[in-house]
Amino acid sequence: MAETEILRVIHLNRQRGVLGIAQYPGEPTRVILPLRRIIAEALRLESAALLLSHNHPSGDPTPSRADIDATHQLAALLKALDVRLHDHIVTGGRTSVSFREMGLL
Repeated sequence: MAETEILRVIHLNRQRGVLGIAQYPGEPTRVILPLRRIIAEALRLESAALLLSHNHPSGDPTPSRADIDATHQLAALLKALDVRLHDHIVTGGRTSVSFREMGLL
């Protein structure tokens, strides 16, 4: 199990093919979404969609209020650029949760 949270951003084309993957290390209890860097990379790669994933070292994949707020902020910015946030998966231990399946996207 990772000791720090790590955010992964997968950039997808219109056919859901992978254009690139970026990884951003965080701290033991949080990872900050680097909005400018994510947006810049999406524009550079001409991404049609993004898929986010990050881990919770605690083992509990339940999204925090900060996770939800930051994800909604990123989704709004992406929408303005015609880029879809496909999902945000949070893993913890051997389980994971999907923002889309939880109705959070």
